[in-house]
Amino acid sequence: RPKTVNGFGIAGICLIRLKHMRPKLFPSFIGTGSENAAHRVAVEWDTDGITQNGVYIPRRDTSSFLNTLAGDRLFPGGYNLARFDVRESESRYHISMDSLDGSTQLTVDGQTTEHLPDDSIFDTVAECSRFFEEGSIGYSPAKLNSRFDGLELRTVNWRVQPLKVTNVRSSFFDDRDAFPSGAVAFDNALLMEDIEHEWHSTGQLCCIGD
Repeated sequence: RPKTVNGFGIAGICLIRLKHMRPKLFPSFIGTGSENAAHRVAVEWDTDGITQNGVYIPRRDTSSFLNTLAGDRLFPGGYNLARFDVRESESRYHISMDSLDGSTQLTVDGQTTEHLPDDSIFDTVAECSRFFEEGSIGYSPAKLNSRFDGLELRTVNWRVQPLKVTNVRSSFFDDRDAFPSGAVAFDNALLMEDIEHEWHSTGQLCCIGD
């Protein structure tokens, strides 16, 4: 079910540059790098009477052909191949993505700042950061339609900085069949850099009655 803040559901796009990705204990020089995008919705569910927090990920895109081969095979979650254009300066960032299947495009331009937008539903950066840190487990559709593959992000040094967005466009959220006019509004963006982390499978989640 959706996890809400002040009555609003939270959805977004996690844009991730991965570096030196490899199995644990392997040397970094054999690792691979890629640009990635994950469309995600904050959710919660109950396990043995305890409420759990995480995200539902309906779609992942990547610049890496290797990721598309390994997804749903060596690690949970499928990937779609996409072209990425990423440009960075000292404080400004541009990211655009076009999926090769033609279904998903996005563009984000922004620069670092110290504050969230005045109209954000989050009162402070710390509150916003905590909300997203609690959503470290992501579930995406498995090959079996009634099940979901889980992947957990474990970070060593979680830290965020607000990003003042000057331009944002997403074909996913612009789809009026899925999101009627006025149903979606941009809230904020956060930047994370040089985060040491690991990815761990959390197994599968299945629906009631499966």
